[in-house]
Amino acid sequence: MKTPPDGTVFIVDDDDDFRASMQWLLESEGLSVTSFNSARAFLDAYDGSPGCLLLDVRMPEINGLALQQMLLEKGIQLPIIVLSGHGDIPMAVTAIKNGAMDFLEKPFDDALLLHRVNQGLKQAAELHQQSRQLEHTRGLYDSLSRREKEVMALVVTGRANREIAEDLGISPKTVEVHRSRVMNKMQAGSLPVLVTLAAQLGIPS
Repeated sequence: MKTPPDGTVFIVDDDDDFRASMQWLLESEGLSVTSFNSARAFLDAYDGSPGCLLLDVRMPEINGLALQQMLLEKGIQLPIIVLSGHGDIPMAVTAIKNGAMDFLEKPFDDALLLHRVNQGLKQAAELHQQSRQLEHTRGLYDSLSRREKEVMALVVTGRANREIAEDLGISPKTVEVHRSRVMNKMQAGSLPVLVTLAAQLGIPS
């Protein structure tokens, strides 16, 4: 028996019977499942852990599209599979345009749902890893002094030490010292690596 992927399947749907049947189906495959009867309940409970979101588009108070938008605004990256009733197709299409990975029209094929959920959980693991890497990179960048950040910003544009020295009004030797410290603190073994890290941080090169 293959090991199910890590992460939690979050079900957000106001239909109690549907939630229960989905939870039973997913847990029978060894998946970790948490279900919520409203978008508000999910928002109140979600702790940032990786997972895949099964989201009904038509719910009272906060519908699926509104929840998706709120997650985007909060910077929460969860692969979303939209669950759509027959009359909800335009809403589901809008959700796809806003970044949902798929929409399934009720009633849907269980095997297809399980396949897409597994894909979503794998994608969630990759997103979580990228997020942790970015957090690590930000920590390294925060350890730089103000001057080292200035030097790094110019180094990644391809400027030579002499040009950086002229721009900052310091000696080329001082630039060399700062540049070396930047490379060490950022754990960058080469200029291309430093440029990649800068791009992750949104520093233009």
